[in-house]
Amino acid sequence: MTRSSRDEEYTAFVAARQAHLRRVAYALCGDWHRAEDLLQVSLVKLYVAWPRIHRAGREEAYARQIIVRATIDESRRPWRRRERPGIEEHDTVARADLPYEERSALLDALQQLPEMQRKTVVLRHWLGLSVGETARELRISEGTVKSHSSRGLASLRDLLHHVRPEADPRHPIRP
Repeated sequence: MTRSSRDEEYTAFVAARQAHLRRVAYALCGDWHRAEDLLQVSLVKLYVAWPRIHRAGREEAYARQIIVRATIDESRRPWRRRERPGIEEHDTVARADLPYEERSALLDALQQLPEMQRKTVVLRHWLGLSVGETARELRISEGTVKSHSSRGLASLRDLLHHVRPEADPRHPIRP
């Protein structure tokens, strides 16, 4: 594979999947700025491994795995626990053009879940990974995946039960 064809294939993949991977990162971490950082880390690592990964046809899984592991690594850093943003939720320019899907009550409720429940629910029920695949990506046991998934879904049901669909007629959730 020549460098120019490698770059063209990589660029085409990123153009096609970048928005989806960004939403996955946001669903895992709950912050658009951190999601952008996680996406950039994953795309750099994906580029380095591109010839090997592309031959195997595992581009999407590899990028997702990098995002999940980078999210876990970030949450373990001591400075991350002390970090406090100066202005929260005031980025109107960045949020004004987001699609409705990303502003939905489901994503808002998802962000209220504890971190491991959120990660488990996203991987199992949004991305459709099996219990075993989710356990491998999060480096936890299959039983832990099942309990986090069960608790996370129950919490989501409770949170979404309180949503008022009449506030937005486009919202498909009904109590």
